[in-house]
Amino acid sequence: MTAGGIMQKERATMNHNERITPRRAGWPARVAATAALGLLPALALAEEAKLDSGDTAWMLTATALVLFMTIPGLSLFYAGMVRAKNVLSVMMQCFAITALASVLWAVVGYSLAFEDGGDLNAFIGGLGKAFLAGVGVDSLSGTIPETVFMTFQMTFAIITPALIVGAFAERMKFSAMLWFIGLWLLLVYAPIAHWVWGGGWLGELGVLDFAGGTVVHINAGIAGLMAALVLGKRKGYPQTPMPPHNLTLTVVGASMLWVGWFGFNAGSELAADGTAGMAMAVTQIATAAAALAWMFSEWISHGKPSVLGIATGAVAGLVAITPASGTAGPMGALLIGAVSGVGCYLASTKVKRALGYDDSLDVFGVHAVGGIIGALLTGVCASTAFGGAGLPEGVGIGQQVALQAVGVVATIVYTAVVSFILLKVLDALMGLRVTEEQEQEGLDLALHDERGYIL
Repeated sequence: MTAGGIMQKERATMNHNERITPRRAGWPARVAATAALGLLPALALAEEAKLDSGDTAWMLTATALVLFMTIPGLSLFYAGMVRAKNVLSVMMQCFAITALASVLWAVVGYSLAFEDGGDLNAFIGGLGKAFLAGVGVDSLSGTIPETVFMTFQMTFAIITPALIVGAFAERMKFSAMLWFIGLWLLLVYAPIAHWVWGGGWLGELGVLDFAGGTVVHINAGIAGLMAALVLGKRKGYPQTPMPPHNLTLTVVGASMLWVGWFGFNAGSELAADGTAGMAMAVTQIATAAAALAWMFSEWISHGKPSVLGIATGAVAGLVAITPASGTAGPMGALLIGAVSGVGCYLASTKVKRALGYDDSLDVFGVHAVGGIIGALLTGVCASTAFGGAGLPEGVGIGQQVALQAVGVVATIVYTAVVSFILLKVLDALMGLRVTEEQEQEGLDLALHDERGYIL
């Protein structure tokens, strides 16, 4: 089993303040010696997890990088793509989600995702760590402080719902957005994170998702599609042109996402080791391949490459390599990047136009489609035949791809159903959409009484 697979198995079977990390040099010898000596208490204690300063330093850095992805990275990426009258509203939504998700994660989200849920553990965690009970200075998660692990996972819980913002940009009430995101975090994100990483049924089944292809990207992309469908199209769409107002902001934001993603993927190893190094390498390779694949696809189709296209293609590559980042090799990363660049381009242009839905900033086309491509190709590229770290013992490529498909379908169905119900209930109780006059005026002035630019 790969290092990433071992960590995934550990997530599924151990409480985080008791976890032993079997990646360290000499681990098999120490286990053998302990067994030979009859598992004496003193030696058993010696096998308990110990803080590693190198791992801790790396994870502190990775946590900051992932937070950097949302604010300012995602905020700027989205802000540049909306019309000038809505630039502040999108940045406000990302900023407010960062605050809201942080509080909810500390109060109950972390516990629901990573605590033992007892009889219901296959589906949801328990409340033993609600309000971060027992998470102190000395508690460990493997070789890092549990506080660091909790905060690292918090940054994932922040960026996942923030991604959804792009699907309903320019038309949702701020109050409704807060209610939807808060409930979605607890009822959708936390359970699926538990299914895959916290000891739930998908992790136990053998689904591979190193850094969040299903948990983050398919999850957010499907929720975004549901939001776009329930709210309906923006006034004038698609007849009225609605081009990005400031692509400079978008490229700066995309660049920040690219850099921050090294924390996202390499940080998911939870250690400063060879697997983290390979995760960083394949992230760079896949992102570059996807950016070029999208650019050339657009060039062939429209006669010119665009700045928006290459930036969005890079994000598509980042999304697709995420689930495979701990198991794929460099050649697998090239494959994933190339396929996701072309696939996400087609989904965000031709498929979107054919179906007629108004996903403002292509959350479904980039994150759901990219996540699906990455999740399925993880089952291929993890194989040593494709230069990967290796599949679990006794599992072939076909079997692993089938397991990946189970994870994809389960995530799509659960997210779609619960997100749709949440949106419909909130719409009935308080209304989701701003008035036609507010939409025409722009959400910056209508909802926040501010302007992004002084004209």
